[in-house]
Amino acid sequence: MTERHAVVAGAGIGGLTAALALHRRGWRVTVCERAPEPPATGAGIGLAPNALRALEAIGVEAAHAAGSAVPALMGVRRPDGRWLTRTATADMAARYGVPPIAVPRPVFTAALAAALPPEVLRYGTAVTGVDPASPDGTGPDGTGPAGGRATVRTAAGPDLTADLVVAADGINSPLRRAHFPAHPGLRYLGETAWRTIVDAPDLGIPAMSETWGRGQRFGVTPLADGRYYLYATARVPAGTRSPDPRAELRRRFGSWHDPVPALLDRVARLAPADVLQNDLYDLAAPLPRLHHGRTVWLGDAAHAMAPNLGQGGCQAIEDAVVLAHLLPEGNAEHGEGGRDPVPAALAAYTAARRARTDAVRVRARRVGRLGALRGPLAAAARDLAVRAVPDRLALRGMDDLFNGFRLPQPPA
Repeated sequence: MTERHAVVAGAGIGGLTAALALHRRGWRVTVCERAPEPPATGAGIGLAPNALRALEAIGVEAAHAAGSAVPALMGVRRPDGRWLTRTATADMAARYGVPPIAVPRPVFTAALAAALPPEVLRYGTAVTGVDPASPDGTGPDGTGPAGGRATVRTAAGPDLTADLVVAADGINSPLRRAHFPAHPGLRYLGETAWRTIVDAPDLGIPAMSETWGRGQRFGVTPLADGRYYLYATARVPAGTRSPDPRAELRRRFGSWHDPVPALLDRVARLAPADVLQNDLYDLAAPLPRLHHGRTVWLGDAAHAMAPNLGQGGCQAIEDAVVLAHLLPEGNAEHGEGGRDPVPAALAAYTAARRARTDAVRVRARRVGRLGALRGPLAAAARDLAVRAVPDRLALRGMDDLFNGFRLPQPPA
């Protein structure tokens, strides 16, 4: 049996995790990334217990690979500083076995990339299309016997032949649009988001918090080395931009509770380009399936979701680990009757991941609507309702997220 080959479109967190998981199962892997080089700047990412357990399943210790910061508290506040709900991370660790950690996204992706052979990564190489396997291969519904291999076309050329194509090409996935042309695509969530990282070791902020105002939110996440990942959202029409995002953040949030003003002082020292702004979208409806022939979707390409639960990257990691677990080893023989086991594995992946990821997508959208309420009466009622829930019950409400990662039984 020759070594199976997987082509991964996209070198984000999901694509790199899939590449590493497949590489460790003996697959030959090629990662094609449209960007000319790895990102040098960016925001942070929170790795919840479910993502940390998924990474552990493929032998990746995120804290060792990328550094981490574990806040003492996590919770939601009002603009005057009053806590609506908060949880000690020690309680989270006791309940879920490990506390969440936060890492700079570029550092984490660099750590994943460093665990791969250097020849695997091809930057400046956009995947432009995938031609299906030969006519005796899988049918358009993604089922049936597999014959032949897919052909992956890239802008850089030449074509690549693959036993598997992993579409990890992001929220605007060209491969998703090409293979699911009838799908409604993305839906604007009514909010824009600003993100940045600041150095502020002197502030000693112990909590990971999100503050809910009226139609606006501000989040603070401690990172390693005294840095903080900051994010903010506001309900505005799509495409709304200000000449200086630093001044816009000061205008909107400068009167909020400490340490927000002090953090905005550090934001003011950054270059405007260091403050990222993106309008928020999620997938308007679930995909009918997460595979098509020999192509499989994961992460934002498969189930783009609002960032309100901090699960976008976590679910991409789960996707990648489950996919590699279900697939045969890279040099495994064909099964009974000479059938290639890859198509059955992709169908099992859809069965294992579609319902969970869509449930998280819907829940993230609902939480975002709650946090973005603008009316004074609606926002006040929301705050009262959140405060009325005991902290221990609020933590228990995360069980399905943080305890939800499972490695399913591979197909026979």
